[in-house]
Order: sequence, then C-alpha cells, then structure tokens
Amino acid sequence: MRYLTAGESHGPKLTAIIEGVPAGLTVSIEQINQELARRQGGYGRGGRMKIEKDQVEITSGLRHGKTLGSPLTMTVENKDWKNWQTVMSITPVSEKEENLRRVAKPRPGHADLVGGMKYQHHDLRNVLERSSARETTMRVAIGALAKQILAALDIEIASHVATLGGIKATIPMVLPVAEIKQKTAMSEVNMVDLTVEEQVKELINTTKKAGDTLGGVVEVRVENVPAGLGSYVQWDKKLDGKLAQAMLSINAFKGVEFGIGFEAASLPGSKVMDEIVWEKSGYRRTTNHLGGFEGGMTNGEQIVVRGVMKPIPTLYKPLMSVNIDTKEPYKASVERSDSTAVPAASIVAEHVIATTIAMEILDHFPADNMQELKKAVENHRKMIQEF
Repeated sequence: MRYLTAGESHGPKLTAIIEGVPAGLTVSIEQINQELARRQGGYGRGGRMKIEKDQVEITSGLRHGKTLGSPLTMTVENKDWKNWQTVMSITPVSEKEENLRRVAKPRPGHADLVGGMKYQHHDLRNVLERSSARETTMRVAIGALAKQILAALDIEIASHVATLGGIKATIPMVLPVAEIKQKTAMSEVNMVDLTVEEQVKELINTTKKAGDTLGGVVEVRVENVPAGLGSYVQWDKKLDGKLAQAMLSINAFKGVEFGIGFEAASLPGSKVMDEIVWEKSGYRRTTNHLGGFEGGMTNGEQIVVRGVMKPIPTLYKPLMSVNIDTKEPYKASVERSDSTAVPAASIVAEHVIATTIAMEILDHFPADNMQELKKAVENHRKMIQEF
C-alpha cells in the first residue's frame, strides 16, 4: 500500500490517492468521518474548527461500499476556502491582489523561511499553505481506512495524551486499548488520567491568554499485532524504524520512543529486558519495557510508541523575526492558530501508526483481496504459535 496527499490549507480541497488496498474490504465512510471529527476536537483548538466540519468523499476505487483493488481517491472540501478565493486564486491576478495577505515575516520554528529560500518563494504563504498541519486531515482519513483493514484482522489501536504542558498523566504499564478508548471518551484533552483534566485545562486557558502555546507527549498502543512483522536483516526493514519515521513526519513532532524509551538509558539491563515465558497460547513476555519490539520486529506484545510535540510556532504574541524584503527586525506574522493541538495530535499519531502497520501487513502477506489476506494472517499466527 502506498499513498500521496495534496492540497493547501486554504485551497479548495484536500486530496489523497491510496493504492494497494485489498479488494473486498467493506468501507464505512461514516467511521472515517468520525475519525476526522476526533482530529478536530480537543480542548485548546482555535476558531477554524468552528468553520470546518470535515467530511470525506471517495471518488474512485469503491463500489457498493466495497473496495475494488484499484486506487482509492479521497477528497475533503475546505469550507473556509470561500473566504480565501482571491488570496488563493490559481489564475494570474493584479499586483494589488497578489500582495493581499502576502507573508514576508517568517515565524520562528515554522517552515516559512527555509521553505521560501529552498523554493525561492518571496511570498511565504506559498510555503505555509502546504506545510500547515491541515495536511494531517488526509493522513487521518487514510489512517481511518487503515484501521478498518486492521479491525478486519482483529488488531485494535488507540491513543492518548501522556503529557501536556509539563503536566504528566499517571499511566499504568498495563493499559489495554479498550480502557484507553473508554477513558479518553470522557476527556476533553484525550487523557486516561482524569484526575489532571482540570489542571490541564486551566493551564491551556492561562497560556492562551498569554498569547503562548503548549506542547506535550502522545502515546499510541496497538494490540494483537502478529509477531514477526519487520526484520533484522536490513536497516530499512525494521518496523520500529518505520513507525519512528511515521511519528516524526507529523507536523511539530521532535522525538519518539518505544516502551520505557529514554528511561532505559538510566537502568541496568536486568530492569529493561522482558523475560520470556511459554504458555499454551504461545510465547509471551512478563513485562513490556521494549514496547512490543525486539530486533526491529514485533514480538506479539502490545506496541507502545510515544511522540513528542513541540509547542505550535504561531504565537499571538509573536517572537522577533526578519522582514525578508527589508532584512530589518520585525515581529513574526500571525496566522490563525491553536493554543495547543496536543490532543488532536494524538489522534493524528494514532492514524499514521495505523497506516504504517497496515502497510507492513499488506507488504508482508498476500493481499490482493481480503479473503486471501485474512487466511494468510491466520496461517501466520498459527505458525508462530506452534513454533
């Protein structure tokens, strides 16, 4: 499976083309739209979420609700585009119109300046429109489709916020996906530790009034992934490496870890490795410090992966920058933004991880159609259990 996304933040539509989805998958567009709504939620979101109510349209690769095995095309309309038609016009315009909302003061921490230098855009809007996190809309739509593939194979996934603005949630080492879904459904900040909910919301409110932004740590957990996905034989075949790349490809993400992650650096090996036992159901680990991976391969335990998101670089009390026309010091441009997007980012992380695992499964097993895929995964699980 492979995919491409296209579209600008304030352009007419966002688009994705996905190739390699098995034929015969029953697709719920309603479920995709529910996942898109989750991405738009979360305490601390800005005004645009009141405008956009993302709904996906599938225009190819689907007939009578089932995939055909041919490429799927997904689109999501940007309802806010009607307010930006002059600014985002694709036809030649006058110099006066061209300067309308032109961006010449890059924001520290954003792609504005480097993208302008790389592509020689003297209107930095040409950079920020595509580098915007609005692009993650389509990656959530793709991930929602991937989750339907995984669900057909009895693989479940969920996400939550582990830390927001320095406030850490208390997270048990054993945390089933069902429990994550149950608890985060009651949380406006997508946390499983409801005791810190009000403290986090108060911090978000205070930060918003100060014109500042907050980052955090999100965690994704995946259950019932077959052992043996990925490989140790080449560096680029290690599945944890692929998941790390997927996590870091999300806007504003700056770090990733598995299991106990960086904590392992301060512990002796006896406190880090997961002891192996044998039961009638097969091999298992007595702990899961390594987050479901050994040698770049899944070991059958729950996958636990976390990503670090920096604060959003658009500040309502902007930092100093340089005007690219005059080269003089200037306060950076202000675009509409959130005070924090960590709860929403956890949803994005959940979906890019789901997509990467689905891609690995479809690469590993025969997958022209769902019947073939299900049988292959079932035989693999039996083989692993009987080893």
